[in-house]
Amino acid sequence: MPEKKRTIAIVQARMASSRLPGKVLKEINGKPMLAWVVERTRQARFVDYVAVATTTDSADDAIERWCKEALTACYRGSMFDVLDRYYQAARLYAADVVVRVTADCPLIDPQVIDDTISAFFDNKADFAANRLPPPWRRTFPIGLDTEVCHFPALERAWKEAREAHEREHVMPYLYDEPDRFKVFQLNTSPDYGALRWTVDTPEDLEFIRAIVKNLPDKEKFTWLDVLAVTQAHPQLNSINAGIRHKVFDDVDARMQK
Repeated sequence: MPEKKRTIAIVQARMASSRLPGKVLKEINGKPMLAWVVERTRQARFVDYVAVATTTDSADDAIERWCKEALTACYRGSMFDVLDRYYQAARLYAADVVVRVTADCPLIDPQVIDDTISAFFDNKADFAANRLPPPWRRTFPIGLDTEVCHFPALERAWKEAREAHEREHVMPYLYDEPDRFKVFQLNTSPDYGALRWTVDTPEDLEFIRAIVKNLPDKEKFTWLDVLAVTQAHPQLNSINAGIRHKVFDDVDARMQK
């Protein structure tokens, strides 16, 4: 029987969002968005451990305080070199396999996380994801984003990646050059890739709060339950329909300073 791989989910979180500062601790149905992400990620059966990776910036003291209160591991590292932050956290928590999720995805689905991890192992990939950012195609709604890689692949990216977007967005070095790594993308049908269920702006937060308000079970729900709410109340989709989603080589302007 093959040796069990230690699979660590690392939640990327910081307070200094350019479009909605402090978003990760803004409340949704009475609890911070970060709590939604951590709790739902913990429900994934194939995840052994969940940690938060935030920055050494003083604004992120609040994230560390929340982690302590919630008995959640917290690593603090570089503000803009998120690849280094992920690598150092993965090394600290002895990850064999790293699962990347972000704190702005409160509707993330534990089953989708598990399906992505399963696809990663089944296809003997170096990197697997249920999404690739524009200009690539995606079929899962924005906000269910899950990326999985072997620690050695992450370590190679940490050593070799030089471009600013490769450092800020963690995983592009693993997929932006064909044949550098074995990549697998998990898809679903029909194509729901145009749906936006992430939080990057006040409109996004309003949308998510409205979705949760309409969920019959606000604790144990799947992405298909969310989809059912959007189909039963199509007017909700207009709340954040005009928001532009960032592409893979966008770089935070503050990184250049």
